Amino acid sequence: MKKLLIMCGTGIATSTIVTGKVKTWLAENGLENKVRIYQSKISEELSRINDYDIVISTTLVPDRIKEKVIDGVPLLTGIGKDAMFEKVKQQILA
Repeated sequence: MKKLLIMCGTGIATSTIVTGKVKTWLAENGLENKVRIYQSKISEELSRINDYDIVISTTLVPDRIKEKVIDGVPLLTGIGKDAMFEKVKQQILA
């Protein structure tokens, strides 16, 4: 089972919205049993970012972890969300 982290600046508002949308998408695509979701704020996760298989963030991340992080802003704006979900799917199935 893959570990998916959803993080924002405070671990409360936007990460909660994104978590709900990701859970719905996972269920619609039959992937809910392949992922365990964690939700947090970026300041608590920087030192353990490598503990997760997939990371979605709605806030800016340091350059040193940008390669590992999927931008979650499309789930807030609706623009580019299909492409974002495709990246998530690829990492779940990898």
